[in-house]
Amino acid sequence: MPNHGRSDTTPRIHEIAADLRTRIDAGEFPPGGKLPSTRELSGQYDISAQAIARVVSLLKSDGLVEGRQGAGVFVRTWRPLVYRPQSEFRRKPPTVDIFTNLLESEGRDGSQSIEVGTCLPTESIRRRLQLAEGEPVAVRRRTSFVGGQEPFATDDSYVPLSLVEGSEWMAAGSIERGTNQVLAELGRRLVTALDELYIRMPRPEEVERLKLRAGTPIAELISTGHDDDGRPVQVTSCILPGDRHVVVYERTAPKEGEE
Repeated sequence: MPNHGRSDTTPRIHEIAADLRTRIDAGEFPPGGKLPSTRELSGQYDISAQAIARVVSLLKSDGLVEGRQGAGVFVRTWRPLVYRPQSEFRRKPPTVDIFTNLLESEGRDGSQSIEVGTCLPTESIRRRLQLAEGEPVAVRRRTSFVGGQEPFATDDSYVPLSLVEGSEWMAAGSIERGTNQVLAELGRRLVTALDELYIRMPRPEEVERLKLRAGTPIAELISTGHDDDGRPVQVTSCILPGDRHVVVYERTAPKEGEE
């Protein structure tokens, strides 16, 4: 039995948590693997069981481990989906939407839940679309599922209602050729996008919608698409849980003489 000769102080608890993170990163406890019991960790670190409980709480807050009722504490399995914003403008078969194309490139299965409606935009959406006060927008709210029933991401697109009212953009469910193609057919082809990436903790409604575990940060990618004339056409807000995604951007150096 440990003698608990070392203090159960906060610095000591953070020291143990840091050591366990190092051991997890080194593969001593692989993804899906079980951590030693509270008694075993208490003995290893010569500290009380109550202190170990605080250590484990820190690791849970970091998103590194998760408790399973009656089974113990396990290292979280991380199999991220590689999200490539630049793929929106890549050529692909006309009957394959962006989400399907992403899954196929990763060799994974999934599905989407799509809700279509109208609303008054938030001030940030209104400003990005350069709309007048009180001008409504159409919105497609998508929730993506990969593998089982765990939601992987949300992807909500907003366009001026006056542009798409009565068009296929407002149709329920998935549109095989993609909504960007519908916008192009309406004379507002998306040719450029301004991406803003925000890393933050989720809001309560995002926790509920994405079934997020405690301590999971999210990346919010807000993309404003513009047409050939530089006019804003669509604002899309993607919420990407930090434990399920890697965001990859490709950059190309300009040719000599170009800026």
